[in-house]
Amino acid sequence: MIEASRLLFDPLLSWPWFWALLVACSVAFLIYAFMRGKAWLARGLGLTVGLLALSNPSFVEEEREPLPSVAALVLDRSDSMEFGERRTIADEAYQSIRAELEADPSIDLRTVEVETQGDGTRLIGALEGLMADVPRDRVAGAIMITDGQVHDIPTDFSRITELGPFHGLITGDPEAGDRRITLVQAPNFDIVGDEAEFTIRVDDPEGGRIAVSYAINGGREETTFVEAGEDTPIAIEVERRGDNIVVFETPAGRQELTLANNRTASTLSGVRDGLRVLLVTGRPNASGRVWRDLLKSDPSVDLVHFTILRPPYKQDITPLEEMALIAFPTEELFEDKLDGFDLVIFDQYERRGVITMAYLADVARYVDEGGALLVVAGESFAGPASLARTPLAGILPALPTGEIIVGEVVPQLSREGERHTITEDMVGQEWGKWLRYVQARADTGDVLMRTPEGAPLFAVDRVGEGRVAQLLSDQIWLWARGYDDGGPFADLIRRSVHWLMKEPELDERQLQLIAQGDTVRANLRTLADRAAPLIIETPGGSFLEPDWRLEGPGSYSAEVPVDQLGLYRAQSGGMEAVALNGPANPREFAALEATGDVIRPLVDATGGGTFTLESTGSIPDIRMVGRRSDASGGNWLGLRERGAYAVRSSTSLPLLPGILAVLLALSALLWAWRREGQ
Repeated sequence: MIEASRLLFDPLLSWPWFWALLVACSVAFLIYAFMRGKAWLARGLGLTVGLLALSNPSFVEEEREPLPSVAALVLDRSDSMEFGERRTIADEAYQSIRAELEADPSIDLRTVEVETQGDGTRLIGALEGLMADVPRDRVAGAIMITDGQVHDIPTDFSRITELGPFHGLITGDPEAGDRRITLVQAPNFDIVGDEAEFTIRVDDPEGGRIAVSYAINGGREETTFVEAGEDTPIAIEVERRGDNIVVFETPAGRQELTLANNRTASTLSGVRDGLRVLLVTGRPNASGRVWRDLLKSDPSVDLVHFTILRPPYKQDITPLEEMALIAFPTEELFEDKLDGFDLVIFDQYERRGVITMAYLADVARYVDEGGALLVVAGESFAGPASLARTPLAGILPALPTGEIIVGEVVPQLSREGERHTITEDMVGQEWGKWLRYVQARADTGDVLMRTPEGAPLFAVDRVGEGRVAQLLSDQIWLWARGYDDGGPFADLIRRSVHWLMKEPELDERQLQLIAQGDTVRANLRTLADRAAPLIIETPGGSFLEPDWRLEGPGSYSAEVPVDQLGLYRAQSGGMEAVALNGPANPREFAALEATGDVIRPLVDATGGGTFTLESTGSIPDIRMVGRRSDASGGNWLGLRERGAYAVRSSTSLPLLPGILAVLLALSALLWAWRREGQ
């Protein structure tokens, strides 16, 4: 215990009222003196005695117990501390400093170990929480053991300067370099088919031209070269509607701390600017109206429909203007504007000289380069004027045998149809009969609907970059009319069209990877009898091989626990998928150099110091310093001795009791009246 004494003022009025009264009395006395009052001294003494009495002075004797100053020791355990010897040096320094400060009775040490929080290192927030209940007049300072990459340094230091002085002990080799790629600018959405522009930058301590590979949705990689340290624009075509994940990657440099920041990614939302569909009906028929009405009912579809009423070779004495016919614009459609359509439909079309072989060859090329074709076969498909006898034969999944089957037939889903995304929802439904179909042989693609005898009725195939669907009957209109209880004609047409449009939800061969925080889930759609093995690459470069779990026909899933932020890549049976766990570009790996530049402004503002720890032998000495003394030197850091204490007992002696104050004030007033009366 320490005995101490002090003079205490405890005014009978609140301090604001007391100071207001003091000012009023001072002003009144000055006016009185300026007016040359005779009793200025007596009145001044009276006012002074009165104010002293109101201030209630007393002499206090106390027994004080000194309180230790509170120091904070913060250890960075974020992901960036795993590189090199950072973690080992930091742990040894932490144990050494902790033992030294805990042995000092004048220091109350508080410690906190900070893991990666969100997508960065947040030491300041952890420190504020640690010292939240500590009176600011007891704070000795804070020591942070870190690699210097702190992501919550405030721009305004005023709210945390009372927790200083701050000292930073920087672990790691300050000369170590690291190559990293940064996504400077990325669009949030763009039109499907258009090119979205990204801006990237590759930083490398050695500079030069650096290779960068990029891919969208795990597809084919392309490579370009960029100058180190410069922002470089890269244009990438948006493949599909919905989320598109674009990945940029650069190979390892000569100096590398980790490959985790050699890859970056962005999620781009693709939107369709309407679907342009060209429907060519070979002759008026009942199913043509079904196709037209259903496509026109979809507001996202921009339909261009032509029905060939009279071929060029047919002679008719009726004038064209009276028949309201126009010449079929073959050159405009199939030469100038073909690539502008998302889907071409031939409904019961036969070769009648309207569309030449050259134009049909253009349609085959259009499909191979990414277009979509739907062929609805009528009776003519089995004859000599069939589209199967044109350049389109090379892309059709089924070719006719030349026979037309007439009679009642109930369509059935094939084994592939039960698994395919177009028809999987139709399993178990009751369908009405059709009355005619074209017998065909399906050598390629997937047959989704068959007759009870196994003949193909509906087949799909992927050709090059595009897709083809083929309906081998002109009787779907019977379902639309409700004949024999009808059938799901609308679902079949709509889902077929969207599959041809490459909608990602309808991909029948699809690998999805979904990051869910602490787990990563893979979903597989396949038409194969067995799922290919799954391999998942983590952001750190390791590989996981979870087993598939059967969810349904052609549907599999797998789930693995993960503990890293960043980009995950999955492979199975030649298919690839990527997923982002957490932010697209984790700040924790954005910069990995061991440097004090980030925290130096805060350290300097609070009078602290920054020190490099290359080994435990380089730990600076710790000294206790006064409130206004320097808190750091070349090889030492200082914690402030605050001199705080707790009062255990006290006695108080009033210096101006009330009776004495009244007598003195009355004496001064009487003296003043006497002086003024003379």
